[in-house]
Amino acid sequence: MSDAIKHECGIALIRLRKPLSYYHEKYGTALYGLNKLYLMMEKQVNRGQDGAGIATIKLDIEPGNRYISRQRSTSSRAVTEIFEYVLGKYADLHRKNPELLHDAQWLKEHMPFMGEVLLGHLRYGTHGQNSIENCHPFLRQNNWQTRNLVVAGNFNMTNVDELLAQLYELGQHPKEKADTVTVLEKIGHFLDDENQNLFNKFKKDGYSNVEISKKIADHLDIAKILTRSAKTWDGGYAICGLVGHGDAFVMRDPSGIRPAFKYIDDEVVVVASERPAIQTAFNVPVEEISEVKPGHALIIKKDGSYSEEMFREPLERKSCSFERIYFSRGSDTNIYQERKKLGKLMIPAILNSVNNDLKNTVFSFIPNTAEVAFYGMVEGVHDYIRCQQKDLLKNADQLSDEKIDEVLNLKPRVEKLAIKDAKLRTFITQDADRNDLVNHVYDVTYGVIKKDTDYLVAIDDSIVRGTTLKQSVIRILDRLGPKKIVIVSSAPQIRYPDCYGIDMSRMGEFVAFQAAISLLKKAGKEQLIKDVYDRCKVQEKLPKEEVKNFVKEIYAPFTDDEISKEISRIVTPEGINAEVEVIFQTLDNLHAACPNDLGDWYFSGDYPTPGGNKVVNKAFINFIEGRNQRAYA
Repeated sequence: MSDAIKHECGIALIRLRKPLSYYHEKYGTALYGLNKLYLMMEKQVNRGQDGAGIATIKLDIEPGNRYISRQRSTSSRAVTEIFEYVLGKYADLHRKNPELLHDAQWLKEHMPFMGEVLLGHLRYGTHGQNSIENCHPFLRQNNWQTRNLVVAGNFNMTNVDELLAQLYELGQHPKEKADTVTVLEKIGHFLDDENQNLFNKFKKDGYSNVEISKKIADHLDIAKILTRSAKTWDGGYAICGLVGHGDAFVMRDPSGIRPAFKYIDDEVVVVASERPAIQTAFNVPVEEISEVKPGHALIIKKDGSYSEEMFREPLERKSCSFERIYFSRGSDTNIYQERKKLGKLMIPAILNSVNNDLKNTVFSFIPNTAEVAFYGMVEGVHDYIRCQQKDLLKNADQLSDEKIDEVLNLKPRVEKLAIKDAKLRTFITQDADRNDLVNHVYDVTYGVIKKDTDYLVAIDDSIVRGTTLKQSVIRILDRLGPKKIVIVSSAPQIRYPDCYGIDMSRMGEFVAFQAAISLLKKAGKEQLIKDVYDRCKVQEKLPKEEVKNFVKEIYAPFTDDEISKEISRIVTPEGINAEVEVIFQTLDNLHAACPNDLGDWYFSGDYPTPGGNKVVNKAFINFIEGRNQRAYA
């Protein structure tokens, strides 16, 4: 993605199902769990570079001893910094008393983070302050083990105001207006409630307080707690939780918007946001990893047993298609093939744009994240050439040797034309000076484009704002002298804001929206803009379940091609010699490439939860009223 977009967070949970001594004997270290957690977090660092945190719980610790440990960081190298701190304590021990590293029981009793339940989180702060207080995991403390709660997740709720009001009704007074607080306190409230109900029951049965604590730990109904907590949540979420005595859970939203993968054997229960992180860390085949089902929670009890239980009725699966296009690591076997197909499906539109002149067309890609789609695009060109060769050679007896050679030698011209200069930082704040630096963020490869003759086709995985294209990429490619620059987006036009964890919530930033507004004004249809605004305002106070997405009407008068042409005009800088055309993936092709992940609300406006419609209308209202703020709390 040439436009930098912050996005979803990453989770990693490990539950060791054997005593720590088992891992020391089998793998040579009692730090097995910490080492695996570090590896899983490093393999998901693409999901969060604003901060990270870990928490661990020790099982069956005597009263008076610390059993929950937590460490967080907002450093640019947060994961490394956290594990340098944690594992540094063991390095010190190795220097002083190396024999103690072989005593798993001593380590558990005396060293921090030596727990059987381990939770890691990587954070991208889509809107919040990037402070240590905003870093997961969050901790709700209590002197009762079974009332302690640790929560971390990849989530965003659209109805924070509603959830806060419910907390007020329960008598709580949350310290801030944030979905992380509401989630923590909502689960915490029903955890407390469940504890109290069990205490009353066992007290009535004549058990002592000490006995009751153990009975509560054995009988805590996590599924019931989560069902009561999530009853009114509206959003996308994959949330991990640890209870102080050792129960753990991972819950996934009913539409499956946010990803969560699990692997279970007799030694571990593991959950992560990305499948390759589990494959790499535990060296297991992809067939042994499965998804946490939407609307379900994977619950791991203190004794190591587990179950997957429904807490909300699953809805139509609408898992995020942007995961497939851009956010997730391309090393996942399915995502890799899907991204290739997204590139390949663009071939008919590309050929039309270059007048089928492959002899004078050079293919490249812009950001590195588009490289896999680029491979698919090139594969598609090869397929097209083979079809042409096959058709021509059917009449080979009518062709000259020179013509046959020309046909057989035809192949895609593939070059790496734009290389980002990672060393160049645009730190100057004066616009004129800064813009000049932006124009040189990419180095280009000179001498491979035939001036005023070649088409230059560059694929991007998605185009959000178009600012990087206009301010830098197109200017840089124009220096090479092509007669036409074709920018290919392997994703459809991004028209609507996200409200489930990706930093795309302001309508005015989307180049597709800018194009639609421009076309309406050119066509003298400004009244439609006012009408949509008025309809959105009328719905502003309605319950989210009654709200419709009226912003779709802004795009309705125009075809996709008309909007694409206006986008091409908007992103073309002044003084460019080459013709510029931007072409986009179609929704049908997106669904063909990613048939199991149909969450396409950014492109279609079809939100999987009622809160989405409320958010998109609010985003439009903010745009019209000149408020540069996100459309949800």
